Amino acid sequence: MKWLWMILAIVAGMATSVQAGVNGGLGKRVGVMEGAFVSFLIGTIVLFLLQLFFGKGDLLQMFSVPKWQLLGGVLGAFYVVVMVLIVPKVGVATSIMAVVAGQLVMSSIIDHFGLLGGQQIPFDMRRMTGIILLFCALWLFYKK
Repeated sequence: MKWLWMILAIVAGMATSVQAGVNGGLGKRVGVMEGAFVSFLIGTIVLFLLQLFFGKGDLLQMFSVPKWQLLGGVLGAFYVVVMVLIVPKVGVATSIMAVVAGQLVMSSIIDHFGLLGGQQIPFDMRRMTGIILLFCALWLFYKK
C-alpha cells in the first residue's frame, strides 16, 4: 500500500510540472497576475464541485481552526504567481527543480523540529547529502 501512495505522489509531481508549463503559457497570453487568477478560479470551481458531491467533512469548521492553518491558500497563490512568472524565463524543468530544492530544505526544517504538528525526524548526513546533490543538479539544470 505504501508504494501506491508513493506512485500517487509521483503522479502529483508530474501534474505540477504540467501545471507549471500550462500556467506559464497562460501568463504569457493574459498576464502574470491574470494567469494566476484564472488558474485559481478554475481550481476553485473544480474543488467546489468535488466537495459538493464527494465531501464528507464540515466546511464550517474553517472558522474554528487556528488562523495559521488558513495560510495554505496564500502560499498556494504565491507558488502559482511565481511559477507563472519564472517558467517562461527559465523553463519548466529548472523551475520545478528549484521548487523541489526549496521544498526539501523547508520540509527538512519542519521535520527536524517537528513543526506544524508533524512527526520529528532528525536532519542527518544522509538528508544533507541529498539536499547538496539536489542543489548541484539545480546548478547543472540552470547553467547555460
